[in-house]
Amino acid sequence: MTPSIRRARPGDAATIASFNAALAKETEDVVLDPAVIGPGVRAVLGDPARGLYWVAEAGGRVVGQTMVTFEWSDWRNGFLWWIQSVYVAPEAREKGVFKALHGRIVEEARKAGAAGIRLYVFDANARAQTVYARLGMKDGRYRVLEQMFGAH
Repeated sequence: MTPSIRRARPGDAATIASFNAALAKETEDVVLDPAVIGPGVRAVLGDPARGLYWVAEAGGRVVGQTMVTFEWSDWRNGFLWWIQSVYVAPEAREKGVFKALHGRIVEEARKAGAAGIRLYVFDANARAQTVYARLGMKDGRYRVLEQMFGAH
């Protein structure tokens, strides 16, 4: 399976929201509120300054996704592209879907003059960490801390 990669469109919102819900349940055993995730996905699709979704298509349907958000780095005088919301449908795993998504994001980030790409991964998600390492990503020696407000 060689998926085609494209920027997500508004018509992909329901699929992306369902993939995000599956991702949260699978990796962190968290149930996302559809009344929050749906509008959240549509907000990104409607405003590229918030982020960009990329989807992988195979066999006429979306089988994978990722979102990119942007962080300005004064140290690098450039943007870091953060890869988030990575999900590949179970039946499409281990078939190069994320490799294709990652390759496209790297290509687009370089074209845009980004300083680099980063991602965060749930500590217990060893399978994803192995995939990321195979694609040349390494531990950036940072620990992500958070303070959340409201529903999550």
